[in-house]
Amino acid sequence: MDFIPSPATLAGYTLACVVLALTPGPDMTLFLARTVSGGRAHGFAAMLGAATGLVFHATIAALGVSALIAASPSAFGVLKVGGALYLLWLGFNAIRHGAALRVGGPEAPGTARGAYLAGVAINLTNPKVILFFIGFLPQFVTAGEPHAAAKLAFLGAWFWIIGMALSACIILVAERFIAAMRGNPRAMRAFDYCFAGLMGAFALRLVTATAR
Repeated sequence: MDFIPSPATLAGYTLACVVLALTPGPDMTLFLARTVSGGRAHGFAAMLGAATGLVFHATIAALGVSALIAASPSAFGVLKVGGALYLLWLGFNAIRHGAALRVGGPEAPGTARGAYLAGVAINLTNPKVILFFIGFLPQFVTAGEPHAAAKLAFLGAWFWIIGMALSACIILVAERFIAAMRGNPRAMRAFDYCFAGLMGAFALRLVTATAR
């Protein structure tokens, strides 16, 4: 199957997906807040909502990047440079501002349907998600690659699987996870620096691949 990356590439990509999934952000904050206020059913409903939005973002990014490869390899090179700059900016912001895990006290539980819709809304209205996909995925394909669309779809699906699996585990131990993260600021900063380091490494890979 030509659309599956080499084992070494897939291992690096998997590591990045794991760090991204564990780095606190708006989606994770919503999952945890809904779990604390309404129980695990609401946490999983919010997670499925975000998963729905993620499928949309990944599909748009895969179709857009593959279309750009077919239409203009030179423009695809420009996209890679722009993507590298965006990844560097994400890494810089992670170090400067830190992870965003702000789960308040219990609120009115609402409904599981409301939690699902909140998950969809918070994912679809977050422009950073699709910008991340557009900046991150292109480094795994080359201009003129015949299986670019299939490879991008596979990578998007792999990102989805890892993210949802880890999110489900976090929801199951939500209260312990929140206490552990809040009680250990060094762990929060470790996630920030791991995230920044990975973004820098992938940005460098994008730039060097474009320069060849």
